[in-house]
Amino acid sequence: MKISHIEHLGIAVESIEAALPYYENVLGLKCYNIEEVADQKVKTAFLKVGEVKIELLEPTSPDSPIAKFLEKGGRGVHHVAFCIEDGVANALAECEEKGIRLIDKAPRLGAEKLQIAFLHPKSTCGVLTELCEH
Repeated sequence: MKISHIEHLGIAVESIEAALPYYENVLGLKCYNIEEVADQKVKTAFLKVGEVKIELLEPTSPDSPIAKFLEKGGRGVHHVAFCIEDGVANALAECEEKGIRLIDKAPRLGAEKLQIAFLHPKSTCGVLTELCEH
């Protein structure tokens, strides 16, 4: 697996509308995209810091993974996403071969039309890890 850079940091928030003033007015970042990913039951907002993006994640349903994360007291960093140069499918096969527990067995479509897949935090030192491919 060849990682080129951190693609984005996913940050769980209860409300994008309430969180954006901090990121825009205090930190001086600019939100350039807000979209809903219906099959993941999440609304996302993207901001850039240099080449790295921050993805704010707001649940759109009480049974979404983000809602469950927030219910358990999780606020803040939800996941780290790495850009994979040689393909998410190849990276998943390599991770599985090395004993890493997969959440996704195959790449799927995520926000910003990226191919994505997640690795389970129980086998990644407690960090939910997303693999992304442009």
